[in-house]
Amino acid sequence: MQKKQLLYLLIDEVQYAFNPSNFLKYLYDTYEDKVKIIATSSSAFYINRDFKDSLAGRKKIFELYTLDFEEFLHFKGHDKLIADLLELRKRSTYQSLNKYLLQTLFEEYLTYGGYPAVVLQKNIEDKMELLQELVNSYMRKDVSEANLKDDLKFFQLVRILAAQTGDLVNQNNLGDHLKLSGGAIENYLYLLRKCFHIYLLPPKHGTVIKEIIKMPKVYFNDLGLRNILVKQFGNLDNRLDKGHLIENYVYTRLRNLYKHDELYFWRTADGNEVDFIVEKNIDNGTAYEVKYSESSFKKSKYKKFTNAYPNFNLSLITKNKNENSEAIELIRL
Repeated sequence: MQKKQLLYLLIDEVQYAFNPSNFLKYLYDTYEDKVKIIATSSSAFYINRDFKDSLAGRKKIFELYTLDFEEFLHFKGHDKLIADLLELRKRSTYQSLNKYLLQTLFEEYLTYGGYPAVVLQKNIEDKMELLQELVNSYMRKDVSEANLKDDLKFFQLVRILAAQTGDLVNQNNLGDHLKLSGGAIENYLYLLRKCFHIYLLPPKHGTVIKEIIKMPKVYFNDLGLRNILVKQFGNLDNRLDKGHLIENYVYTRLRNLYKHDELYFWRTADGNEVDFIVEKNIDNGTAYEVKYSESSFKKSKYKKFTNAYPNFNLSLITKNKNENSEAIELIRL
């Protein structure tokens, strides 16, 4: 007997439907064996606000980010380079004949990010114009629909966060600087997270005395959006924010490799810090410190961490790797 062919129904921006959860529930219950429903939304904020039913047992949720570097290469028409990239990541000794081209494209990705429409633009000015339009229209729409009272303060906050990528988010300091209440800052951060613009990386807590830092660190989910907010598009080696930028890239890479509940950072009240912790279980995992240049990394500075967590192997990730070094080259992560 011939298998019934499913009809695929794509509903974009489903949150704008009247009572969207009941609408999807009706479609599923009525046409379950005939229709596969793919419903998208650009913001989990509206899902949390407008969905009256959890749709338990009827749904699977997927988070779709902007393009990763492999997908970026595909969109740029460089499919043959993807095999090279995979070999670079698989074998630390592998040397690609296309390394210069790969590095050039990688720096373009770090600069302009992975929004598909931006990637497909041939002209640099067009890329920047489109990124600015994402800020002016897409983010402003989020502000308007969330009924935030002060859009000027909201965008000031976003630009501060972009400039402080990888830093601790101190809500009290942000509130004092912007003359906003703690509740307003919390609401703005909530909107930015639920609209998938930023992620707040939590700290790992253990048993070390003074390991009491509770504030998260902030990262942007797309590098191009982050860069347009700080107006930085120059040569990577000459940028003052290059360390922040590559640390943000490492976050996006780890986010794609691991689950969010496996990712942390470590910092003590007296300033000892490790940028990223991948926790396989509470006593075992991997730790990464990110430095633009390997010469600025001193392993002796991390003794407090390695003594407290001997089962977490600490590695350096760097843009400029020395020959015969055990560090991980950024593009090979």
